[in-house]
Amino acid sequence: MESLIVSAFEQPAHWDDAALQYERTAHRFTSLYAEDAAAMVPLGPRSSVLDVAAGTGALAFVAARKGARVLATDFAPGMVARIAAAAVPGVEARVMDGQALDLPDAHYDAVFSLFGVIMFADWRKGLAEMARVTRPGGHGVVGTWADRGAATFLLLGEVRRKLFPGRAEMTMPPAIAALSTPEGFVRELRAAGYRSAEVREVTHDFALETAALDQPDTLFGMSPDWKDLSAAEQAAVIAEVRRMAAGRPVLPVPSTALIGLARR
Repeated sequence: MESLIVSAFEQPAHWDDAALQYERTAHRFTSLYAEDAAAMVPLGPRSSVLDVAAGTGALAFVAARKGARVLATDFAPGMVARIAAAAVPGVEARVMDGQALDLPDAHYDAVFSLFGVIMFADWRKGLAEMARVTRPGGHGVVGTWADRGAATFLLLGEVRRKLFPGRAEMTMPPAIAALSTPEGFVRELRAAGYRSAEVREVTHDFALETAALDQPDTLFGMSPDWKDLSAAEQAAVIAEVRRMAAGRPVLPVPSTALIGLARR
């Protein structure tokens, strides 16, 4: 089952199905990290930016607001459709595999992938492709999670371990383990073709609205760890989250990311 879980995240159809829900529940949260990542690079009206595995466009939209010209790519047509529907000036969206970018060498001032390239089957190839299309002197910026995911994925994992100790959990993508330390992260960025790199740790709270627990699939439905629970087990998870919230309308879920900044 574990290998099937990993492969699901590597299929465009999975993200096509999740695109609208992702836009509604995760986009605002990932935009916080997009602001951090974009602030690490000098972006302005003359900047050319590539966003790899762009999801619903959080980073692309931030960069465009700074005046950059942005190409947002994703292998899932459903995600690209959400970016296009937003019609943000300065943002072009295309379906493209980040492991084989159909783009020229040394073309972009800044190439970003926030929580995207880490999901690739061949994530090292994804990093190498990012470096290939970054111009000399340009920057690559990659975001990964410091723990077992973030937001509702992280909360669900914590509750499952408490309620069902020893229960198997979804296998995290190999890149998350490989990039889990600043030293390992820097090493992989340099191996991909960047000449220097540094890593910063950033934490933001995911604001879980407890009213949404009345429809838990809208919170946890994208996680295989939710789908493999029985109805009784799901009810126990919801009861525990309500206990944690202690009557508050919003439960903050601190989630930490590592953001690697590299120079070509």
